Amino acid sequence: MIPNGLKRKWTDGHGTINGWLSIGNAFSAEIMGQQGYDSITIDIQHGFLDYGDARSMLQALRASGVTPMTRVPWLEPGIIMKVLDAGAYGVICPMINTAEQAAALVDCMRYPPLGNRSFGPTRVNFTAGSDYASEANDNMLAFAMIETAEGVENVEAICATAGLDGIYVGPSDLTLGVTRGRLAPGFDREEPEMIEVIRKILRAAKTAGIRAGIHCGTPAYAARMIGWGFNMTTISGDTRLLAAAAAASIDEARRLIEQTRHEREGGEGEC
Repeated sequence: MIPNGLKRKWTDGHGTINGWLSIGNAFSAEIMGQQGYDSITIDIQHGFLDYGDARSMLQALRASGVTPMTRVPWLEPGIIMKVLDAGAYGVICPMINTAEQAAALVDCMRYPPLGNRSFGPTRVNFTAGSDYASEANDNMLAFAMIETAEGVENVEAICATAGLDGIYVGPSDLTLGVTRGRLAPGFDREEPEMIEVIRKILRAAKTAGIRAGIHCGTPAYAARMIGWGFNMTTISGDTRLLAAAAAASIDEARRLIEQTRHEREGGEGEC
């Protein structure tokens, strides 16, 4: 089968950049897929989309060759197996708080004897190339999100779960959970207590020999996290990037219009 591009890049020692899709549209997914990301994750949990949207988005991503992933709504076997059958090469599962939950995630993603994934690769059997059944266990990525105080408390046991490929830090929920709502949610944490928690999670992943990913708001913070040792960073997402680009365009246009008006009025005054 077509090998997982992320695994190859990590083996070669490269940090990777992950895109994030929350808009349920195949065309916007296709556009994002062409921008040079190493992987792109379709967010079924919080994204404005459902499984039907995710199907067409996975199809739209195929031409770019980017590694397709999904964040599922919850630790539920049905949807996890279904997105894998649809063509996802990795699953990010939210709110993994215990080693038992991490093991349940792995179980959903591996065919026997390594798990209990049901066999029915409807689309991926065609898109991933031949020998999918025998090679899928080695290519599908299982990422457990660490984003609660309980998850942090159990992070070493979670990371030690057999078959788990990596952990993924969700800074917003992590901040809410660890500080009990004292700090507002958001990316790119700078508070010493949050930095300590993030470093603890990263250390646990490195000690266990698995990968670590984190959601970031800016390229600068993402580069910093790769420097710390994270293997994968997500930089913002389609909704925020669209809003930021539109706002910047409007601000620049209004600035230039105002500048032109002042120049015209100044010239008229000289007459």
